Order: sequence, then C-alpha cells, then structure tokens
Amino acid sequence: MSVYLGTYGQVELQRQFDGGDLRSTINPSDVNATKKRFSFDFEHGQLLSGDQIEITSTDGTALDFIDSYTKTSVKKFIHVDELDGIRLYDSFAHAVNGGTTNATALATPANDLPIRVKVENAQYKVLAQVNGFELNTERETVDTTTLSDEFRNRISTLMSGSGRMSAFWEYTGDTSQELPNYLVELSLRTRVGSQFKARFYIKRNNHNPGGVAANDNDEVFYEFTGVLTGCAVQFAPDNTVQVQADFITTGTIQLRMDLEVPSKLLQEDTDEILLEQGTTDAILLDP
Repeated sequence: MSVYLGTYGQVELQRQFDGGDLRSTINPSDVNATKKRFSFDFEHGQLLSGDQIEITSTDGTALDFIDSYTKTSVKKFIHVDELDGIRLYDSFAHAVNGGTTNATALATPANDLPIRVKVENAQYKVLAQVNGFELNTERETVDTTTLSDEFRNRISTLMSGSGRMSAFWEYTGDTSQELPNYLVELSLRTRVGSQFKARFYIKRNNHNPGGVAANDNDEVFYEFTGVLTGCAVQFAPDNTVQVQADFITTGTIQLRMDLEVPSKLLQEDTDEILLEQGTTDAILLDP
C-alpha cells in the first residue's frame, strides 16, 4: 500500500461568470488608438486582468473601435490598468503582462457604440504558490421517524460542499499560471460574480510512490464549481504573506479518475476479443 504526500497536490482554476453582464457605450473619446487603450463606464474591480471577455454591439453595428474589424462581436483577453483602461490581447499570458507590444490595434470609432460585455470561460490554469487546500462534502438528511418506531429513521437528501485554499501571495511571476492575487480580486467582484470552476488534484501524473509502472500517469481529482465567500490576506513582519480563500460549491461535486488502462483486452484463455462496430464491421484485437 502506498503513502501519498500532499506535496504533489495541485489546484487548477477556470474563470467563470454567474450570468451577469455589463452594458455601456464606447464613445470616440474613450479610445486612444496610439496607446491601444480604451475604456467605458463600469464599476472598478468588475473586470480583471486575464479575464476573457466577449464584447458585442447591441445595435448590430460593427465593432469599428478595433482596427479593421467588421464583425459585431469579439472575444479577447484583457488587461485592466489602475484607471480602468482596457487593452485587448489574444492570449492570457500577454493580458497579464500588459503593455502595448502585443495589444490589439484600435481605431477611433465613427460614432458612439453601445455594447454588452460578458466574462467568458477560459481554459483551466494552475494556481501558483498553493500550499494547501481542502474540500468538505456534506449530505443533509430528513427525519422520517414515526410514533411506532423504536429507532430513529432518516433518509438522505441534498449534498453540499465547502472548503478553502491557501497560497503564498503573488501578483507577478509566471503569467502562464493563475496568480494568487486573482483570489483577492475575485472576492471583491460584485456585478459579474465571484464564481470559479476548480480541479483539486489528489494524485497527479508522474507521482507514483507505489512504484507500479502502470500507475505513473493516473490522475485523481475533484471537479466542481464554487463561489468565494471570504478571502483573507495574512500579513506579518515575521512570516510570509499568504492568501486564504473560503468557498462553497454551487453545483455537482465530481470525483474524477483518469486512469491508465491497458491497450489490449484479453479473455481468460488469452484468446482474441472480437469487438463489433456497427452491424457488419469488426475489429480483432491482437493479444
């Protein structure tokens, strides 16, 4: 029997939204084509650097504030500066880094442009600097005891989950990963929600304390959607700055197992197995 250490755990986050959107108008004066920067009226903290957003014109006109763009909708990653100015990028890493070099070229629009902005799902990204996480699952019960019963009876009903994750605080670094400062920003977002999707890895590939070669690439992880209920930053002169985020789950909690399976199927007598495909074709698996 193997003993697994938490050293090889991992957290992956996927940015989510709870269905809310932002509506505003881009005026010609809001676009600085030279700096590849634009802005519109939205509350501070609702859009975060690294978000993938979809911008759609609500009157059916082209998004002409993007240089040479003729469509009515666009999906891009964004960088948001201290004054809520926005630059558009094609990748998450460029969006987190910011700057004008890799930003999408803009043009001054001919007229005011009414828009709707939604935060879209992006790919899973590893949360950097994690030093611990936990996920608790609970099942509620209903008491169905009657007066003639000698023992109390209960039936199971709904399940719920909660937990927390902690990480060393960081706001710059390896921008291909999700930075821990994102949790601090996410907890303050009100209009489009503090929801996220996560994978908590218990067994990662290439970690195999049992030494069985067939288990090298096995992965075991929890997958769920949650919403942050609290985020604390622990700050002391004699210790590292850490972030601790508490959450509750908002849907299904799944324990997934990605196991390496043998590439060949054999019967007990080592004969080949005939697998049907459709009604006439078949594949013969060699032992």
